[in-house]
Amino acid sequence: MFEVRVETNFSSAHHLLNYKGKCENMHGHNWKVEVSARGEKLDKSNILIDFKTLKKITNEVMEYLDHKDLNELEEFKNQSPSSEFIAKFIYCKIKEQIKEVYRVNVWETPTSRASYFEIEE
Repeated sequence: MFEVRVETNFSSAHHLLNYKGKCENMHGHNWKVEVSARGEKLDKSNILIDFKTLKKITNEVMEYLDHKDLNELEEFKNQSPSSEFIAKFIYCKIKEQIKEVYRVNVWETPTSRASYFEIEE
């Protein structure tokens, strides 16, 4: 099994719904995002997926989220944009174009990370 990963980041604001505490108030994060792809077969160049391609698609999603109020985006309307939910959103958007993507990690702080992946059956 082969794996490739890219890291990037974006900045945005959000507030959590149905939550009691500081995070129910509008606040922002400089999010770190790690996208991982995996597979068993390499292409003729012995590459699973070109880093350039993985970065391009990932950065398109980051551009959509960057410097936005996440609660105002259509995909997050009436949803609590938690780190877990954001990780799933990013995963699903990238998976539309890159089938090898299998995990997205999202850090809202240097010590707090959420992940999303799907279990293969």
